[in-house]
Amino acid sequence: MSKSLEEVNQSVSTLNKKSVFRKILAFFGPAYLISVGYMDPGNWATDIAGGSQFGYALLWVLLMSNIMALLLQSLSARLGIVTQRDLAQASRETYSPFINYILYFLAEIAIAACDLAEVLGMAIGINLLFDIPLIEGVLITVLDTFLLLFLINKGIRKMEAFIIVLVAIIGFSFIFEMIFAQPELDKVLFGLIPSMPNEAALYIAIGIIGATVMPHNLYLHSSLVQTRKFERTTVGIKQALKYNFIDSTIALNLAFLVNAAILILAAATFYRNGMFEVAEIQDAHRFLEPLLGSKLAPILFAVALIAAGQSSTITGTLAGQIVMEGYLNLRIQPWVRRIITRLIAIVPAVIVITIYGESVTGKLLILSQVILSLQLGFAIIPLIHFVSDKSKMKGFHIGRITQIASWIIATIIVSLNAKLVFDEIVGWLETSENPLLLWLTVVPLAISFLILLLYIVFKPFIAKSKIDIQNHSPHSLKLQFSKVGSYTKKNIAVSVDFSSADEVALNNAFELGGIEAQYTLIHVVETVGAMIYGEHIDDHETLVDEKLLEEYKAILTEKGFKVAIQLGFGKPNKVIPVLINSGNFDILVMGTHGHTGFKDLVFGTTVDKLRHKISIPLLIVKK
Repeated sequence: MSKSLEEVNQSVSTLNKKSVFRKILAFFGPAYLISVGYMDPGNWATDIAGGSQFGYALLWVLLMSNIMALLLQSLSARLGIVTQRDLAQASRETYSPFINYILYFLAEIAIAACDLAEVLGMAIGINLLFDIPLIEGVLITVLDTFLLLFLINKGIRKMEAFIIVLVAIIGFSFIFEMIFAQPELDKVLFGLIPSMPNEAALYIAIGIIGATVMPHNLYLHSSLVQTRKFERTTVGIKQALKYNFIDSTIALNLAFLVNAAILILAAATFYRNGMFEVAEIQDAHRFLEPLLGSKLAPILFAVALIAAGQSSTITGTLAGQIVMEGYLNLRIQPWVRRIITRLIAIVPAVIVITIYGESVTGKLLILSQVILSLQLGFAIIPLIHFVSDKSKMKGFHIGRITQIASWIIATIIVSLNAKLVFDEIVGWLETSENPLLLWLTVVPLAISFLILLLYIVFKPFIAKSKIDIQNHSPHSLKLQFSKVGSYTKKNIAVSVDFSSADEVALNNAFELGGIEAQYTLIHVVETVGAMIYGEHIDDHETLVDEKLLEEYKAILTEKGFKVAIQLGFGKPNKVIPVLINSGNFDILVMGTHGHTGFKDLVFGTTVDKLRHKISIPLLIVKK
């Protein structure tokens, strides 16, 4: 599998940095690209709607969402740093092609919904600042894909610097907006206490969660952390995890402050003045000047909106590339991928605005965020499974407390989404003129997604238990071999493949050597990667095989046998002779059942080739 974002993978070196500050600075950057997704125009729409309708009451939802985001983004960064796989690649290696196609389709829908929000937001900003019609503003947003191509060709650090400048523009704009608005600080603090005014507030709250914890950001973060080159040692990985967590904490808290500022601005201006229905960004812009008494307020608002749209669209199109390459292993020209991503968002935006007019943009923005929230479970659950997997994470798996916290967050998000979907479907059924059509289309679709979600939740647990049952054959080793007067073999090699044939092979070996002999268990990893990279391969199957070999050793050592292990890489009929001839063995014992490659080795001409290549006797035993 190709590297994630291959054109910038490991392009930023963190090595040979003399001071700690310079080393930390070298790691800083990926989280700022992530943070812009947490302050995009979709957030603006949900924050403005929440602030104007419910005042400061939903501030706690923003805070809770930020805590969720920080944990989930740190898990995403951990996956990328440790496994050198992004979330899409990890899913492709774990699930069947059919499931991956569905997950890919859902991820593309989420990215399209996200990009729809960026397109609309930037077009609205252009419209407000330069009075350019909204449709033309939407079409202008195509051009920023070429800006992205230009930036990424200049290097990831240049892109990160550009994004940080845009984030700074947004931040400073809202500092001034807060000065103009003069919010009531006591009510701001009360807003951090959880409450839910009514059902409408729940819809907005889910929209806020969808706008804050974004599925495409999980794919993106697991890829962007791989742009850093550092020592692939235990110390180096721990250091990378620590510095990336600091990076995420700073960047996401800045994003939280921007989101809180937007909601507070809406509460302090519109809610305070009884304007509870301001959900459109255009309305918010128009009312700012008369309410705040400053001509600068609406200008800063529009400038910040353009900066938010521009920065967010860059990260959204990058995520599109990562998802396509990761799930499909399909690599196309980056500029083609980004044009496709942008067109997927622009076409529905143009159609809806043309048919329904500019007044629906606010509803469209909030809908896009709810779609994002609905897709979250299909990204979060696999992520939690991956970073909890000891073999996949090579000892850097998350602890029990973090796992519990992660599953609680996933449960909260999925439960809120399930309630939202159920309420929406019930509402449609009650008001529809043709409910039978909904029963035949929408209801089965919702049930299908529920089944898929349950499959993703439980599949890794089932798969793990199957592996345990299939591969942990040494737990049932009888080891009852016949007693003979003396054992002639002192150094015995046994080829194992983690099948039921191993028990027969080992028992035959023990009959030859008894308790005093030295046994060396040999297993050959036969993956394509092992054949190409040899001992430098670092894939999932190698980790699992190595772990099982260690378990064999532990179990047999506990039974009193002296056991060593050797892992080979490549074709067994080539690798085993090398290992045997480089050791001081008396005999090689092999079973007849196992992997397909192993069967080829034991039967026919391959066994003759092996027999002629080794300088010691070969004992082949059948189950």
